[in-house]
Amino acid sequence: MNEYLKNLRETVGHMPILVCGASVIVVNEKGEILLQLRKDNNHWGYPGGMVDINEVVEEAAKRELLEETGIVANTIELFGVFSGKELYHVYPHGDEISIVDIVYICKDYSGSIQADMVESLDVKFFALNELPNNISPPCIPALKSYVGEASDYAGLSGSGQNI
Repeated sequence: MNEYLKNLRETVGHMPILVCGASVIVVNEKGEILLQLRKDNNHWGYPGGMVDINEVVEEAAKRELLEETGIVANTIELFGVFSGKELYHVYPHGDEISIVDIVYICKDYSGSIQADMVESLDVKFFALNELPNNISPPCIPALKSYVGEASDYAGLSGSGQNI
């Protein structure tokens, strides 16, 4: 948690706050997507996190990807902006947030995949029709959108049975 959020939480406690997130769906040459097993809720999701004050959103997305997975995003492309009731989340420790998540796609990356063990317990690629059952709730809208678009494009029969 960054200093800004720590200070804000000292003032507002667990009450809901609005946060801007920057996230990355990494796609390998097989069309699989990279997911991390999050330490905070033991659910799978794409790498991402909160944009710091005065931080460029694209740089935040790249920073979060590197911190959580060891991957360097050489190029990213805007996928979409996700918000609304589906991105309202209560963390296991009680903090409530409403997320505006700016999600990027990355197919051009380098580095060695490795869970940071601070925010991620595991990191691995999944086929779109073999996603895990326990997807982190704030990631579901973007993943549904991505899987639907990728399935239409690739002619896949399923659209992510678990999301």
